[in-house]
Amino acid sequence: MKKTLIAKFQAMYGRPPSVIARAPGRIEFIGNHTDYNGGTVLGVPIDRSVWVALAPAEDGSRRFATDFSPETVVVPATQLKKQSGAASWANYPLGVLAALPTFGLPAPGAFDYLALSDLPVGAGLSSSAAIELASALAFLALTGHTVARDILAKIGRHGENNFVGVPCGILDQGVSGFGEKDHLVFIDCRGPSFAPVPLPAGAHFWIFNTHTKHALVDGLYAARHRECMEAARSLGVACLADLTPAEFEKKNGVLAETPRRRARHVVEEIARVADCVAALLAKDLPAVGRLLTASHRSSQTLFENSTPELDFLVEALIAAPHVHGARLTGGGFGGAVMALTSGTFTAASAAKIAELYEQKFRAKPDALHCVTGNGAEVIR
Repeated sequence: MKKTLIAKFQAMYGRPPSVIARAPGRIEFIGNHTDYNGGTVLGVPIDRSVWVALAPAEDGSRRFATDFSPETVVVPATQLKKQSGAASWANYPLGVLAALPTFGLPAPGAFDYLALSDLPVGAGLSSSAAIELASALAFLALTGHTVARDILAKIGRHGENNFVGVPCGILDQGVSGFGEKDHLVFIDCRGPSFAPVPLPAGAHFWIFNTHTKHALVDGLYAARHRECMEAARSLGVACLADLTPAEFEKKNGVLAETPRRRARHVVEEIARVADCVAALLAKDLPAVGRLLTASHRSSQTLFENSTPELDFLVEALIAAPHVHGARLTGGGFGGAVMALTSGTFTAASAAKIAELYEQKFRAKPDALHCVTGNGAEVIR
């Protein structure tokens, strides 16, 4: 990817890049919608990334180009204007530029920018956080600055919350920033604090991307966020993570049915994250798989952020040989399912699942085999 990026940058801008950075996508392993509720979550940094190349310019403009959108965006270096339509992909690096001064860091002036990706967009693998962190590292390198990884993650989140306008937690940026090969990343979002969790040998990840997306996904995500915040206020806690499942059972009578279901999912999901860490440390992959499937059932029935397509894939996968468990991954309302499998589950096994899905929905999901990768880094 590095050679391709340099060649395309040279062809587009007539000179080589000064800085190259990359940041990986991530699999949300378990902890669905727990992050912005102050909870815990496990994520997997994967071996597919967004790469960003950058070089200073002298004409007073910032030019943004990428291979995952046909729209090249040109804005004055003195302006941070939110983009729309086909140009809206540029809001992620623009949001990072807007965030830098909040952290006492300078934003670079005029530059030429190119992002390339081998990370499928819209597959629940958080291409947004990857472009944020790769962009942040490139911008910082161009101005001669470095930051700790927790600050890097916070810069990306700040840009997404306040410029892009998505009220995400720290999960995506934290996993992309703190990734370590052969490990998952455990995040306690109240700190936030980050810790590696060893991945037992023989664990494999398969992502099945349905290419479906609920037309109202952004509004639905915001609605779930609002419902959780309202439930926490009614329960008299700062965030839902302040309640154990036992405490929730004693207090939940003050909630109406819908916020009760949302809150129950979050509180019980946080408990599943703790159980999952223990199972991983014990190298008990079947137990991990059962927790993953239980997480999906909760998303399906309590948080209601699954879809018929995702539910079908989970059922087909857990019925297949060599699959420990499966669940939706990412925000839900469409997107992708993750399966935890043994190495005996092969591309041929995945093709059988895709064929079953195609018979049902007349469309074929992409099946992607992922392994762990390292976190965000400056390449040069």
